[in-house]
Amino acid sequence: MSEHFDVIVAGAGPAGAQCARDLAQRDHDVLVLEAESEDEFPRQSNKSTAGTFPSMMGSFGIPDDVVMNYTDDVVLESPNRHFVRRQPGAVLEFADFKNFLVEDAREDGAEYWFDARVSKPVTDDGEIVGVKYGGNQEVYADVVVDATGPAAPLAKKLGVTDLERENQAIGVEYELEGIDIDADGYADLTDSMMLRLDHELAPGGYSWIFHTGEDTAKVGLCYIQNEAHRDYAKDGMGIDDYLQYWLDNDPRFESAERIEGKQHRGSAHIQMPSGFSTDNFMAIGDTVPTIDPLWGEGIHTCMKSGRAAAITADRCFMANDRDTSAEKMAIYDDLWHDQVAPNMRVRLLMTQLLYLAPNERYDTLMEDLNRLNPETLSDANAGSTREILKLMHTDDIPLLVQFAKERLLG
Repeated sequence: MSEHFDVIVAGAGPAGAQCARDLAQRDHDVLVLEAESEDEFPRQSNKSTAGTFPSMMGSFGIPDDVVMNYTDDVVLESPNRHFVRRQPGAVLEFADFKNFLVEDAREDGAEYWFDARVSKPVTDDGEIVGVKYGGNQEVYADVVVDATGPAAPLAKKLGVTDLERENQAIGVEYELEGIDIDADGYADLTDSMMLRLDHELAPGGYSWIFHTGEDTAKVGLCYIQNEAHRDYAKDGMGIDDYLQYWLDNDPRFESAERIEGKQHRGSAHIQMPSGFSTDNFMAIGDTVPTIDPLWGEGIHTCMKSGRAAAITADRCFMANDRDTSAEKMAIYDDLWHDQVAPNMRVRLLMTQLLYLAPNERYDTLMEDLNRLNPETLSDANAGSTREILKLMHTDDIPLLVQFAKERLLG
């Protein structure tokens, strides 16, 4: 007979692994199924830039030894301007971080099965009761959690998520050494995480330099292949071409070299989730999707979604007669909107508007941020209409008209 668990989690990324950590700490019988082999984990899934903030580290008990570099500032660049804001952060060694989550959950009793790719749900009378994995094998649980990211083999088949290809963001990143981290004419990026808005480098997206110590950094870019990308893209260029173009033309990289084996690729969807849960089931992390649409920070939101799912399952198990119906699973939906990604719809609108703007408007944005109260950016990020309006100009009316037209046509 196939084994039965309280909870099965498909995927050992930050969302799935944190969900398992929390459930194991509450003495629930939890199994994590991971597609990669244990001896290589997480080679294929080592995809994150891994920039995060102290609130994540403290909230989830993440140790210092998975941190490549603690940062002091966030820097925003446009083609000709920059803005510096004091904002402590941390750049993680993503593989070490993921392995910590796995081992910590195991110490509390979570089971991990590697080489166990989940393919589809096992259902009974229309409700999920387990999963198929590793070909034709089956395992069962009272609650199943899909944390597989955009692949979403369970959530898609259950009709919980509807990830649209036109909303898929793709990214590539190298780790480099020999960078001039404090180059003339640019902001000092020592112990900083920098994001650059520049359609010449990342049409319809942004690029970044995250300092990882001495003359090393994570350097990459991402974009959505949307209307903004089509407006600003160069013919025949793919994402690798844009990154190489930046490396070839930015003097900060004149003496830089790629660190062997340190290339990361990833994708996530930038869209409003269409669903979160149903009977006996929840979707978490980038399966939903959960990444911050404006600046791409995904670790903290994924961890929070994993915790919200664990809280929901724990609550459903408290009653003598376990109730894992869709009504009870919907607790997770409420937690997601309230604690994981509040103001998601406003932030999506801000994202769409931001990436439609031309390069010269990005220069103006940097000038505004330097002129206004330092908290304007963080309040605007949080969705404050009042602070967003402080960053708008009468010259933006044509841009707003274009934005409105594209949304109506979309």
